[in-house]
Amino acid sequence: MFVRGVLAAALVLILSPVPAQAAPGDSGVRWSVQPSSAKGPDGRDFIIRRAAPGERLTDYVGITNLTAGPQTFTVYGTDAYNTDDGSFALLPAADRATDLGSWIALGEKTYTVPPNTRLDVPFAVTVPANATPGDHAGGVVASIAEEQTDANGQKVLVDRRVAARVYLTVAGATTPQVTIDTVRLEYSQATNPADGGEMTVSYLVRNTGNLRLGGNGTVRVTGPFGWELARTDAMELPELLPGGSITVTEKITGVQPTVRLSAEVSVVPASFDQQLPAASRSTGVWAWPWALVGLLGAALLYLIVRLVRRRVRARRAARLVIDR
Repeated sequence: MFVRGVLAAALVLILSPVPAQAAPGDSGVRWSVQPSSAKGPDGRDFIIRRAAPGERLTDYVGITNLTAGPQTFTVYGTDAYNTDDGSFALLPAADRATDLGSWIALGEKTYTVPPNTRLDVPFAVTVPANATPGDHAGGVVASIAEEQTDANGQKVLVDRRVAARVYLTVAGATTPQVTIDTVRLEYSQATNPADGGEMTVSYLVRNTGNLRLGGNGTVRVTGPFGWELARTDAMELPELLPGGSITVTEKITGVQPTVRLSAEVSVVPASFDQQLPAASRSTGVWAWPWALVGLLGAALLYLIVRLVRRRVRARRAARLVIDR
């Protein structure tokens, strides 16, 4: 039985000057996609362009067939988004593009590339007149659907994709900004009171502006009266697209319980041409020093017992005097 559908999609996005490549599947097909020009690759890592609303741009992607036979690729544009861990990803093939991907048009839906040959494919980007200012992200995908057999012996259609990233900045007012939506704290004490405890800090960073942003996040832990107990090193955050978010979790060990602990999260966003004001948010958690509480409780109980015994002896002595 042949199952019509997509079992998996292999999507590779270029992170360096090396063109994105698909690893060979069962058929051994390999290909790469990279920014290009009418005369061949031009050394760009990504396709980064600027345009005004209503403007039309033309660019190229080079699709290289790295196998010994001709291959036919389905080529199309689609939108980008941030995954839960902040990674750059493109919409699944079945999802319809509604932003930059829908602005990308190619002359054909499929292109056949001879063996061990690169084909420089032109594409156009037509910016709508009502496009919102700021950054829009997507990619130009070259895919091959291959029939394979799954673990149950059924034939499935596997969509393997390789893409070149496309960033487009639409002219207009820009508002680069990140916010920290939530901060959650958990604190657990070590078996040995001298070792302090472990604090787990989770915070959600969201890009609420209209430019893609990176940045760094730090956590500062304080006790009563602002007494600093710990501070983390700056953690580099991945590039967040407008509307993108990431949940960051850090574990801090050796934090002594001081009844009330506070954690202040600070995120310093950075665009590619300016430093931006930091966003911060704080919250607290109770952290009772149970060893100290137990020691003080034992000392208080000892004092109470001594006081009671002293009063009992005093009463007995008073009765002896009366009896005489």
